[in-house]
Amino acid sequence: MEEQKMSLIEHLSELRKRIVVCLVALLIAFLITFSFSEYIFKLLLFPLNYSPQFSLKEGLVFVPDQKLQNTKLVFLGPAEAFWMNMKIALVSGFILIIPIVFYQLWRFISPGLYQHEKKYIIPFVLSASGLFLVGVIFCYLIVLPFAMSFLLNYKVGDFLMPMLSVGLYIDFLLKFLLAFGFVFELPILIVITTRMGLITPQTLKKYRKLAIILAFVVAAIITPTPDAFNQTLMAVPMIILYEFGIWISIILNKKKVQDNGG
Repeated sequence: MEEQKMSLIEHLSELRKRIVVCLVALLIAFLITFSFSEYIFKLLLFPLNYSPQFSLKEGLVFVPDQKLQNTKLVFLGPAEAFWMNMKIALVSGFILIIPIVFYQLWRFISPGLYQHEKKYIIPFVLSASGLFLVGVIFCYLIVLPFAMSFLLNYKVGDFLMPMLSVGLYIDFLLKFLLAFGFVFELPILIVITTRMGLITPQTLKKYRKLAIILAFVVAAIITPTPDAFNQTLMAVPMIILYEFGIWISIILNKKKVQDNGG
C-alpha cells in the first residue's frame, strides 16, 4: 500500500510538472500573441467579410460580400474590447504551443510504454500537432465562412443589417476553431486505444455504420447552423478521419504482431 501511495504521488507530481511546463509556455506565447492581437483580430474578420461560392468551373472561391462587410462589430461594455484581445491572444498562444502540449502529454504517458514504443515520440507530436492545425485551418477557411454567410443572410432581406457584439463574435469563432482542432485528433485517439488493446480494428469496422450516425449527431450538436449542408461539412471529415484511423490501426496492429512473432 505504501509503495502504491508513493507511486500515485509520483504520478501526480509528474502531472503537475507537465502542466506547469505547459502553463509557462502558454504565458510566454500569450505575451507574444497579445502584442499582435490586433492583427490576429483582422484575420478573424475573414469569415465575416467574404462569402463562399462554389461553381463547377472555378470550384470553391471566396468573394467579398458587400452586406457582410458592412456589418458593424460593437462592444457593449467598457471592458469587452479589452477582454476580446485577451481571448484572442490566449487561444492564439495555445495554438502556437500545441506541439509543446502534445510533447508534455507524451512525456507524461511514456513511463507506461515499452522501450520500443517510446521512439514514436516525434511521429506522435508531429501528427497530433499537424491534425490539430489542419482542423483549425479547415474550420477557418471552410466551415466558418459558410456558417457566417448562412446565419447573417438567412431570411434577412434588405431591411435588416446585423450589428454584432465583438465579444460574442470572437467567442463564436474561437470555440469552433478549438472544437475542430480537437475533433481532428480522432485518428490519434483511435490509434492509441487500439495500441493499448482497448479496441481492435475489427471492432472499429463492425461499428462503422454506428460511427457514421454518431458523426452526424455530433456535427448537428457542434455546428452553429441547423442546415444539413454545414453539418455535413463537419460530419464528412469526421467519417474520413475515422476510416483513416482504422487504416493506421490495422497497419500498426500487423506490425505489432510481426514484432511479437519475431
